[in-house]
Amino acid sequence: MTLLQAIILGIVQGLTEFIPVSSTAHLVFASRALGLFAGVDGSLRAEQTTASIAVLQLGTLLAVLIYFASDILKIARAFVVDHLALITGRHRVSSADGSDQRLSPDAWLGWLIIIGSIPVAVVGLLFKKQIEGTFTKNLWVIATMMIVIAILLAFAELAGKQKRTMEQLGIFDAIAVGFAQCLALIPGSSRSGSTIMAGLFAGEVRETAARFSFLLSIPAVLASGLLEMREAMHKLPPGSTLSLFVGTLVSAVVGYASIWFLLRFLRTHSTGIFIGYRLIIGGLILLGLWGGYISAAVK
Repeated sequence: MTLLQAIILGIVQGLTEFIPVSSTAHLVFASRALGLFAGVDGSLRAEQTTASIAVLQLGTLLAVLIYFASDILKIARAFVVDHLALITGRHRVSSADGSDQRLSPDAWLGWLIIIGSIPVAVVGLLFKKQIEGTFTKNLWVIATMMIVIAILLAFAELAGKQKRTMEQLGIFDAIAVGFAQCLALIPGSSRSGSTIMAGLFAGEVRETAARFSFLLSIPAVLASGLLEMREAMHKLPPGSTLSLFVGTLVSAVVGYASIWFLLRFLRTHSTGIFIGYRLIIGGLILLGLWGGYISAAVK
């Protein structure tokens, strides 16, 4: 991986990780266009591409951590303080009506993030080999999921009541969004697209669905990124470390800007523009595959 390749991939990762258009789909295309790991056996090339993508995601994880730093600190502090109060037998009065509550909203949100992270952790470990293999780089899979999630997101926009805010999230939200996050293991789905879709179906307002989606991504992306970073040291060619580091920093900067844009955009707009984009790109990929202009798998 050259420095230029890493910078371009970092830009693509940062732009597409949080906007619901599928970062993996764009990174797979970008890696093909750049000739990333050209000349390497198809299976190994797929593994090297997966490892590079997972490490680049650490840059967008850094963007989430910086953007939501105050929220994360509040959640962590409340989680510790409230549970210490439970252990020592002291309850906290934290509700708006002054009623006794065992956990504050911030501490409860911490539990929702933990609960919502379990499904993707289990599924990710069970299907680790398939996720790293050539199947998840197949353009038939990517194009199909681009279209499927677009249709489901459109239904979510129409069916969702969009009334509930962060303070009203419950276990159902954690379970629904958590299982939807598993769809992100299939390329073309989009982590943000799948989880925002589930949040809308659960009745969350668009900005809440996006915020919870981003917070829920932290454990999953951190775990997969660190795991792949360890394995990347053995899979990636010598001399890739510096390039990958620069690409990760680029993805962090661009990712921060993407979060800022999407949260403000969703306050006054629907996800319609992203739905249309997914349908067009997915359709174009399918036409290219049917016409034989592009190959389905990594070669």
